[in-house]
Amino acid sequence: MQDFFMTIPPKHYRELYELFAALNSEKEAADFLKDILTPQELDSVVERWQEVQLLAQGVPQRKIAEQLGISISKITRGSRALQYGTGGLKRMLKKMKKPINIAI
Repeated sequence: MQDFFMTIPPKHYRELYELFAALNSEKEAADFLKDILTPQELDSVVERWQEVQLLAQGVPQRKIAEQLGISISKITRGSRALQYGTGGLKRMLKKMKKPINIAI
């Protein structure tokens, strides 16, 4: 398994991935994320998930920028992750039964 940020040992990434996989409920996930992330970090994750959902629906980037009050560069980063990433975002969109109106 190879990760983006190899300054941290790969086993530490695996432990984090296992930790996420072990979460059993929405409350458990919320409690964990609120404890491990700063409010700003949590806001960033929430914002990214909202932008990815809108991108998957085919909403234009400029409209997303207006709607969420974020920069086009942030949206472009999310778009690249959706199009060229590992497929994790696509799988989660499908798993969560989110509308997908573009070919992803």
